[in-house]
Amino acid sequence: MNDKTNATLTVPENDPFFYADSNTLNLLDRLHKISEKHPVNILVAGRQGCGKSSIVRQFAAVHKKPLATFQVGILSEPGQLFGEYTLENGETRYKQFLFPMALQTPNCIIHLEEINRPENPKALNMLFSILSDDRQVWMDELGLLKVAPGVIFFATLNEGDDFVGTELLDPALRDRFHVILMDFLPNDVEKEVLINKTHVGVEQADTIIDAVNTLRSDFELSVEVSTRTVLMIGEMVAVGATLKEALTTCLQTSKETLESILLSLHVKHGYLEKDSYEYRKF
Repeated sequence: MNDKTNATLTVPENDPFFYADSNTLNLLDRLHKISEKHPVNILVAGRQGCGKSSIVRQFAAVHKKPLATFQVGILSEPGQLFGEYTLENGETRYKQFLFPMALQTPNCIIHLEEINRPENPKALNMLFSILSDDRQVWMDELGLLKVAPGVIFFATLNEGDDFVGTELLDPALRDRFHVILMDFLPNDVEKEVLINKTHVGVEQADTIIDAVNTLRSDFELSVEVSTRTVLMIGEMVAVGATLKEALTTCLQTSKETLESILLSLHVKHGYLEKDSYEYRKF
């Protein structure tokens, strides 16, 4: 987590190859216009690796706003985002983190990552006031904190039984957000992103996309391959890895499932070469 007061809030770099569907972009454009009139909170939900965090970063880059990202998953108690008591030169002092600074920075984009994954749901209690129309919260250590004009809160989450450690978001908290739903990119766009970002050739990109589609459509394998994973596979292939090597290192699955995946791809497409190892000094 970016949590130190000596950290700086910067505008992220624009990603020239970031794609999203026109509906999502239109919604973001309208919400940005509303944010110029009154506070706006945006919740981006979707499957793991579909670009939720990336679209927050790109929103900040496009609108040239500073971005501060906070991992909600590490929070176990209310107030933990704001600071902590530390012992300095024999004295106990309250050390402020980055979050209060971000709150008071005009036009800052504050990203609450995986908002439904705190270690303790009560850790989110202080966010209720900040995300309300009042946009302020009192802390004994810091006094009254008011959210600066133009600050937009983004929250992202993965929902469902597949995500260990997640909680259903409190309805009262969810009610404070406009919700945008995201999904994986269509094949033609995913291929273009793959080529532009990893520099694989067209033929290599086709092979990767075909293999990924095979895995996505095989419900028995139960493997969800995100766009993030596709890019990881592409990077491996671009530096000389075989498709088998790339899949082996990039698919986050068990050894048994991986063997089933490789066998399935070999049977259906004959993609994967046989192993041929020699041992050499490293």
